[in-house]
Amino acid sequence: MKILFDTNIVLDVLLDRMPFSDDAVQLFAGVEDGSIIGYLCGTTITTVYYLAAKAVGTAKAVEELKKLLTLFEVAPVNRHVVEAALTAGFNDFEDAVIYESACYVGSDAIVTRNQKDFKKSRLPVYSSEEMAKILSAQKKR
Repeated sequence: MKILFDTNIVLDVLLDRMPFSDDAVQLFAGVEDGSIIGYLCGTTITTVYYLAAKAVGTAKAVEELKKLLTLFEVAPVNRHVVEAALTAGFNDFEDAVIYESACYVGSDAIVTRNQKDFKKSRLPVYSSEEMAKILSAQKKR
């Protein structure tokens, strides 16, 4: 299953934002064990770097991004994605870019803590808790 992780899910893990981080960590473990093909939008990478560099310094930010890149594929933000995002009808352009980036790579779903921001999505949009339950049920089969 191909899943694009919204920026807030990555931050939940990196910043250990309870109670959200438990389910997000479980999803990261799914990426690590290969049961999920995880994607991060190119904009997520730049946002995480910016926030991490401010919080822990450039060297540590680079180290954390390198770790993320060992697990996740990067969904590109190219001309096609940006043009599609401009006409996607989302209230927030950044969310539209994340959505169109997910579509571009053929994601099966988006995982986010802000499902309301993806009302226009034609892809299924789940919270990390919902996706963790779905994956757990699939493993029991």
